[in-house]
Amino acid sequence: MSKPLSVVLIDDNPARAEIVESGLRDAGYVLLARLDGTYDLATRVSVLQPDVIVISIDNPGRDAIEDLRRTTEQQPRPIALFADRSDPATIAAGMEAGVSAYVVKGLTQDRVQPVVDVAVAHFNRYHSMREELERARLSLVERKTVDRAKGLLMEQKGIGEEAAYKLLRKLAMDQNKRIGEVAQDLLTYAKALKF
Repeated sequence: MSKPLSVVLIDDNPARAEIVESGLRDAGYVLLARLDGTYDLATRVSVLQPDVIVISIDNPGRDAIEDLRRTTEQQPRPIALFADRSDPATIAAGMEAGVSAYVVKGLTQDRVQPVVDVAVAHFNRYHSMREELERARLSLVERKTVDRAKGLLMEQKGIGEEAAYKLLRKLAMDQNKRIGEVAQDLLTYAKALKF
């Protein structure tokens, strides 16, 4: 069995916060803290290390959205936001700032768990896709580096492409490095020797 999710709740309205707290308790989540606002949220999240951030608010303002953006950049976490009212521009800004689930006029105790679950699933999927994209980008960069190193070897040693690749592969195995690392080293040394 996995450990229960830990949550930081942000709400300055005690009655509304009680609804959310009850929903969190019913879902088996651990409430680490209830904050009155988003001021210095990145630091608070860094200290508390929650799994999820839940916000219930009248209408998120520009400052709250910016606090969420900073937090997402520094301490990425799933964020579930319940707003009593909002507009399309604020919703878009919130989603851009890292809100994983944004619910307007839908705060009830029994909706807390499904919304938090959606926020966690959306966050995990988004970060998985970002990691996959980063791996693909690095692979493409590495492939270009290998191609440039092969070209350099072909030119300097007067060998064909297959022989240049085999030489890079042998160097990588001898040095216990990835072929992309050896190719980058070769290009760096060649550049340094050109004076």
